[in-house]
Amino acid sequence: MTGVPFGFGLPAGDDDPDRPRMDFTSSENPFAAMFGSDPAAIQAAFTQLGQLMSWSGGPVNWDLARDLARKTAAQEPDPSVSETGRREVVEAVRLAEIWLDPVTSMASGASDALAWSRAEWIEATLPVWQTLIEPVAGRVVAAMGNVLPPEASLAAGPLLGVMRQMGGAMFGAQVGQGLASLAGEVFGATDIGLPLGPSARPALVPTNIAKFSAGLGVDAAEIRLFVALREAAHQRLFNGVGWLRGHVLAAVESYARGITIDMSRLETIVGGLDISNPEAISQALSQGMFAPQETAEQRAALTRLETVLALIEGWVDEVTAAAAQGRLAGAGALRETLRRRRAAGGPAEQTFGNLVGLELRPRRLREAAELWRLLEETRGTDGRDATWVHPDLLPDAEDLEDPAAFAAGATELDFDRLLDDPDDSPPGPEA
Repeated sequence: MTGVPFGFGLPAGDDDPDRPRMDFTSSENPFAAMFGSDPAAIQAAFTQLGQLMSWSGGPVNWDLARDLARKTAAQEPDPSVSETGRREVVEAVRLAEIWLDPVTSMASGASDALAWSRAEWIEATLPVWQTLIEPVAGRVVAAMGNVLPPEASLAAGPLLGVMRQMGGAMFGAQVGQGLASLAGEVFGATDIGLPLGPSARPALVPTNIAKFSAGLGVDAAEIRLFVALREAAHQRLFNGVGWLRGHVLAAVESYARGITIDMSRLETIVGGLDISNPEAISQALSQGMFAPQETAEQRAALTRLETVLALIEGWVDEVTAAAAQGRLAGAGALRETLRRRRAAGGPAEQTFGNLVGLELRPRRLREAAELWRLLEETRGTDGRDATWVHPDLLPDAEDLEDPAAFAAGATELDFDRLLDDPDDSPPGPEA
C-alpha cells in the first residue's frame, strides 16, 4: 500500500514517520496524472466532486445540469441580444400577430415579445424540463439503489446513498449536455412542440435564427418573420386553449411515470461501470443506459402523446402558411424546410429520447396539417379551431390515417353544443 485510500484520512494526531504518505507531486500518483502536480488543481477537483456528491435536491442534479448546459453552450459565441436585436424581434412578433388575426379565431393574448440568448433560453425553460424529466429519473435513480440483493443492501449502508447521488449526477450531466445542444438549435420557446417558456410571451433566439438563415439564400428578415409567425401561432394555441398546456405536460409526465425499468439490464450495466472512466459513463448514457422497458400500456400512451404533438404542429404549420401566403415570397420553401427539420430531429432530441424514452418529433405532421386544412375547408376557421374546445373532440391516431373522412364526418352536434355552451369545460390536465 503506497498511500491512504481515497475517502479515508489519517487518525488525528498521527505522526508515525514510518506510515506511508501520498506524495501528491509524484508522477506515480494517479491524481497527479489526472490533475497535474498542482495541489490547487487537485483541491479544486475534490471540491467539485464533493459538491456533486452532496446534492440532495432530487433524482437529477439540476445544479450540475444548469452549470454544464451553460458552460457547454458558451463554447460557441452566445452574445447578449442587443437593443437592435430585441427591437427586431418585437417588430417581427407584432407584425406576425397582425397577420394571424384573419386566419385563426384564437386570440393573441400576448403581453410582449422576448429575445433570448442561448443561456437565457436554458434558464427560462429549465423549470419545464424538471417537470418532464424528474418522473423517469426518479424511477431510474431509485432502481440504481435497488440493484443489490436484499442481504447486501443491509450491509451496504451509506453506499446506497452514494449510488443514488451518482445517479443524480449522471442524469444531471446528460440533461446538461442535452439542454446545451437544444439551446444551440431552437428558434424560440415552443418550436419543439412543448410550451417551455412563460405563457403568452412569444420568445425568439436571434443567434440561432441567424445561424439557420446563413446560406439559405432567403432574406434574414423574412426568415425571422416566418419563425415569429410560428412562435406566435404556438402561443395563441396554448394560450387560447386553456386545458392544452397542462394536458400536454401531464401526458408526458404520465408516460414517464408508467415506464418500467429493465432491472436486469440496469444491474448488468451498473455492475460493470467504471466510474473512473468518464468516457465509459458518457458512452453508456448515450447508448441508453437508462433506456426504459416499454410496455403495451406505454406504447398506447406514447401513441396518444405523439398524436397530440402532431396535431399541435399540424395546426401551427397550416395557420402559419395561411398567414404568410401572398406576403412572404419564400414561405413555401421555408415551410418545407422546417417540416423536414422537425421530422428529422437532431442530436439533442435523441439525447432526451434516451433519457425518457420519448423523441420530441411529430411523426405525422403532414397528415395533421392536411386534416386541419380540410376542416377549415368544410367548417371554416371558427369550426376548425372549435375542435380544440374539448380534448374529446380532437382527432385520434386512426383519424390521421384518413383526414378526409374525419373532416367529412366531424360531429356537428358536438361542435354546436360546445360552441353554444362555453361553460362545458374539459376536466383537468390528467384527462
